[in-house]
Amino acid sequence: MKTSISAAFAAEAPRNAAAVAPPRQYKWNEELRGAAAESLQYESGFLGAVPERGNGAVAAADNGGGPSAVAYLSGTLSSKVYEVAIETPLQFAGKLSERIGVGVWLKREDLQPVFSFKLRGASNMMAKPPKEQLERGVICSSAGNHAQGVALSARRLGCDAVIAMPVTTPEIKWKPVEDLGAKVVLVGDSYDEAQAYAKEDKGPLEWRSCAIAKGPLHAIFVPVGGGGLIAAIAAYVKQVSPEVKIIRVEPADANAMALSLHHGGRVKLNQVGGFADGVAVKVVGEETFRLCREYVNGIVLVSRDAICASIKFILFLYLFSVGPARICLRIKGTFLEPAGALSLAGAEAYCKYYGLKGESVVAITSGANMNFDRLRLVTELANVGRQREAVLATYMPEEPGSFKRFSEMMGGRVDVKDELLYRFVFPERPGALMKFLDAFSPLWNISLFHYRAQGETGANVLVGIQVLSTDMAEFLARAEALVCDYTDEMNVTLKALKRRFI
Repeated sequence: MKTSISAAFAAEAPRNAAAVAPPRQYKWNEELRGAAAESLQYESGFLGAVPERGNGAVAAADNGGGPSAVAYLSGTLSSKVYEVAIETPLQFAGKLSERIGVGVWLKREDLQPVFSFKLRGASNMMAKPPKEQLERGVICSSAGNHAQGVALSARRLGCDAVIAMPVTTPEIKWKPVEDLGAKVVLVGDSYDEAQAYAKEDKGPLEWRSCAIAKGPLHAIFVPVGGGGLIAAIAAYVKQVSPEVKIIRVEPADANAMALSLHHGGRVKLNQVGGFADGVAVKVVGEETFRLCREYVNGIVLVSRDAICASIKFILFLYLFSVGPARICLRIKGTFLEPAGALSLAGAEAYCKYYGLKGESVVAITSGANMNFDRLRLVTELANVGRQREAVLATYMPEEPGSFKRFSEMMGGRVDVKDELLYRFVFPERPGALMKFLDAFSPLWNISLFHYRAQGETGANVLVGIQVLSTDMAEFLARAEALVCDYTDEMNVTLKALKRRFI
């Protein structure tokens, strides 16, 4: 979800554009105040950056030159979005609802044909121009999901499309764009540079995508990057159900919209966190900022850990709804991308912070184009987000000798007598660890225990145990009684060294 999505209907689309554009310096049309993401942080679940006019009452005479509220409502109701996009389900998250005491509904935009809500805005906008204009081709900027929406719509309409994307875009996002027949131009290190390339080459045409929520709701939680999705939802919902809160959710390290509303004008982030790359923008859109200031009720900031926990939750929700047999047939789109899980993380944090009970909320799951390489980090942080694990960190000064002093503070190397180093493989099932400990404790001291769940049927555990030479027979007998594989790692290491040096 990148900034009030910029595109241009080209006078003459560059059909022979290079795969990677040469580096250039791109300039914004206006000078924006710089801001640091860490300068505005809230407690998890707190509703902050509340606009002064965030009650949904937009004065028609003070719309900053943008379309009126009636114009947005009319445009939404008359859109042709479902000629390409599908009407995604509103899915009840029963387990989460039971746990927090609030009815949580998921608007599954990750189930669109391109696994993202971005297809809505692309198909709706490209259905409007006359055929003669479309024949000239289209150009847009994107970090991935919007690009697929434009490419699919262009293929359906039979026109050429050029997509400017950052060089850092993962292959899972740019390769499908090429597969849909569009020309991909990789340019710049961030979305903002790709956007500037598209604007500079062909001139911008701002447009937004729309989504419809329904039902008696307390709030709708929407992931925010540049603000296109939330601006469209808010402009519609506040006309038909003004009592429903529209709440933005941003990553704590990519909070351009929160900072802009906090300062009363658009700002430019000095540095933007790239974990949730779908919302990693430095500058929000001008029109989307205006709409957010008028319609949106506030913002919730969430951490990486919370986002990862939500990704894991949706995966289990999908697994239990379709079964393990079918999940193997649909790998792509099964995992929410970090930006796609953003709103669910925000909704859960908000409900817990304010002790909300008995209400109903909607979270927009906006995209599922997950970079496979990101999964390892997601699995590592998911349990931290659910507060089942903790990570301890320390800071050291950037100066010579600091690491040595830190090592000395930890006590240095301990000389452990009679220590054996064994690797055990026991089954990942309840009670297996306790059975293992009962076999050796308290007879011998366990000096080292290294274990981490890897999602396998057997757990690899590296154990250091202090065993006297006179106790070796009993130790080995107890190891055999565990009925699990085990290896003397010291023996393995010595043999490897002998093979190498002798």
